[in-house]
Amino acid sequence: MRCRRHAKISLMSCCRGCSEDVTIEDIPETQEVTTTTGTAPQPAETETSAGTEAYDPSTPIPRPPLAELSARPPTPIDESEMAAGSKEVNPEKTVASTNSSSDGIFSIIYTVFKKVAIVGSIYLVGYMGWSVAWLIAPVILSVARDELRKTTEHKRNIAKASAMASEKDVIMARIDELPAWVYFPDVERCEWVNKILKQVWPNANHFARTLVKETIEPNVALALANYKMNGFRFDRIILGTIPPRIGGVKIYDKNVDRNEIIMDLDLFYASDCDINFYLGGMKGGIKDFQIHGWVRVVMKPLIRSMPLVGGLQIFFLNNPNIDFNLVGVIDFMDMPGLSDLLRRIIVEQIGAVMVLPNKLPITLSNEVPAISLKMPEPEGILRIHVVEAKDLMKKDIGVLGKGKSDPYAVINVGAQEFKTQIIENNVNPKWDYWCEAKIFVELGQSLDITILDMDNGKDDEKLGRATIEIFNVIKRGIVDTWLTLEDAKHGLLHVRMQWYKLTADPNDLQAALLETQQLRVTSMSTALLTVFIDSAKNLKQARTSSKPDPYLIAMVGKHKEQTAMIMRDDSPVWEQGFTFLVSNPENESLQIRIMDQKTNNEIGQYTYPLNLLLPKKNMELVSQPFQLQKSGPESKLIMSLSLRILKPAEVLEETEQTASSPESSIALTRSSSLKTPTQESASNKDLQLQTSRISIESPIAEEQIITMNSSPAATPYSAALETGEAVLTHRMPDLTSSTGEYGLGRIQLSIRYSVQRQKLTVTVHKIMYLPLRDPSSIPDPYVKLYLLPARNKESKRKTMVIKDNCNPVYEATFEYLISTAELAQTELEVTVCSQKGFLYGGSPIMGMLKIPLNEPEISSNGINSWMDLQPEMKHD
Repeated sequence: MRCRRHAKISLMSCCRGCSEDVTIEDIPETQEVTTTTGTAPQPAETETSAGTEAYDPSTPIPRPPLAELSARPPTPIDESEMAAGSKEVNPEKTVASTNSSSDGIFSIIYTVFKKVAIVGSIYLVGYMGWSVAWLIAPVILSVARDELRKTTEHKRNIAKASAMASEKDVIMARIDELPAWVYFPDVERCEWVNKILKQVWPNANHFARTLVKETIEPNVALALANYKMNGFRFDRIILGTIPPRIGGVKIYDKNVDRNEIIMDLDLFYASDCDINFYLGGMKGGIKDFQIHGWVRVVMKPLIRSMPLVGGLQIFFLNNPNIDFNLVGVIDFMDMPGLSDLLRRIIVEQIGAVMVLPNKLPITLSNEVPAISLKMPEPEGILRIHVVEAKDLMKKDIGVLGKGKSDPYAVINVGAQEFKTQIIENNVNPKWDYWCEAKIFVELGQSLDITILDMDNGKDDEKLGRATIEIFNVIKRGIVDTWLTLEDAKHGLLHVRMQWYKLTADPNDLQAALLETQQLRVTSMSTALLTVFIDSAKNLKQARTSSKPDPYLIAMVGKHKEQTAMIMRDDSPVWEQGFTFLVSNPENESLQIRIMDQKTNNEIGQYTYPLNLLLPKKNMELVSQPFQLQKSGPESKLIMSLSLRILKPAEVLEETEQTASSPESSIALTRSSSLKTPTQESASNKDLQLQTSRISIESPIAEEQIITMNSSPAATPYSAALETGEAVLTHRMPDLTSSTGEYGLGRIQLSIRYSVQRQKLTVTVHKIMYLPLRDPSSIPDPYVKLYLLPARNKESKRKTMVIKDNCNPVYEATFEYLISTAELAQTELEVTVCSQKGFLYGGSPIMGMLKIPLNEPEISSNGINSWMDLQPEMKHD
């Protein structure tokens, strides 16, 4: 029989590695402590080995739930008993106590010196007569850096724990961040893929090292050299033991070419990598690298011999979320503002490899030519017009408090980025900025617009963002919309977009040229040139002692692209493809230059006029050799060329465009966006007087007046309601002749829910036939929205107030982030109020209605209809 004190110690030492909670009360007082084999009690000397069982690989190791990984309260243990038990079990630990006492002495000495240094610094500041800012500034900087490190470290630890834990633990600990297969019905679980990744991950280190050294390292070094930071190179690349995790997989089986397989993977990678690099004479490192995003894998072409798939194309549809920690001597750069440069360059180079329009091609069969996998294949061009913004937040600090902002917009389509000009000291900027993005995948890509406030000397502050699914623009052809900014208290953004498909008919060129001339924007294009640089042969020697280190530069107009550098090779094989937007192929040329990196000398050049492609079959050349100029007599360049003309896509007839207008399908024009009151016709003056008193609170008040009064030629198409993931189209007439069942008027609403983005979009279009209770007091109506049953402040949305109008037009769009489960139990409360109701003592409510949001049509195609206003209903 063992005494209870010894039994308690053995029990506690055993349960430290166990996930079960066992207390002393669970053991009967007369219970004997035996060995694991059930034999007679062993002597005290051997009891320590009884508590340590032999390792069995087949025995599953219990893991605590992820929520308990951050902090688990320790089991209360009597310190005196634990100390006694420790001495009995392992007497040799007395040496550790001696070391701890010596550590305590050093700790006291360190504390004394630290306090002396603090007091001495304060005395030095006073003695030298320095400003108190010399003392406060380092303290503030140090505290800010520590807090930033704590926050980022906490996020990385959670992400790393999620990657290491089982899927059940992830679900229980992070119920609000479930895997993709939980939210999306067309995304399937793929735990078997995660098991395979775990098995093959140790062998992936060699491939990753080759990819980083050959692709990312030279591009990062070149980018840093532009900032006078030379000598960048990776030294050690170890990916660690934590493999990527796939949260779900979606297989496309509709509208897919029979010669390819397309799948999307929800990739999450929180690594324990160890990557070292040198920057000049300094050594740094990257740890805790994390990346999260949707990866598309295209298997093509399908072949009849093993492995049945000729190759892979792997790429991110949109920019993934990337984070990492800098260590080593470069650690000083891991401070707010100083690490942005290195981080931005590394993220950009990852995007240059694997974010559309860039792809990572992998050849699996020698039967497949490289051009079939590496030749860019754009599906069309998206022309974007960022017109203006209204009612942006005020971020600058003025003398009398809040000043204004210096806003600019950043437009992202995959790895393509565009920036508008900066409008200083203005919360209602008008940019009138045009750009064109090359679209390589119709499904899955999005257009992201971020509004920022430019601040000199510190990071630019975000004023809001908006997201538009490109597929919906392609489906509509043309979209002209006001977007409500997300991550902002208020603000609207006016964006116009048009989709252009690519044709191989040279007869379409004249129409494209005429359109750009009418647009009067010199940066717009009429054609797209695709270039595939295969290889070069027999280049001349730039140095007598060795072969050249060639790379190729391709240029059309001001747009320049560059291949990778091939070490010591006079017949380099690049196999890289590029795309160029062409303003006028009749008078532009493709210019090729081949350079030697060591000497920076030109070792070959070639110029190809693009008008030579127009009479070619399908306007393309495939794997043609071209004699290089200013090179050797046998020097040749092998490349493929393809020219495509931009042609406006057809506009859907179900939009709210006027059916009788023959000009309703013309392309984007400046006159349709930069509208002026001079466009109004004399026949519409009465309607103008009716709406002339629209409140200036409305960011779209002026736009709406002009839309209602302008002629069809001035309004080629009306505003489409695009809010990130869906186009809300007008399937009902714009006007109604009924005053409603209760005689309170009717309201036109568009409601749509996106399952993929978990977002509810509500658009208040207009109200007609509000009752005029007092002819001397015309109402000033506005609309309020609430989500029931909660009806809290967070769900409140409100339109502008329109003065003296019984037929107000709002065209205001509002968004809610709400899960699918919550949507089924939620109602939308719409209330029409008059601002004059408060002033005259009566009820401000003119009518209201409640709309259940569990209708299937809301989650599929959305609804757009006129609804009768009902009398005021009391709140529950």
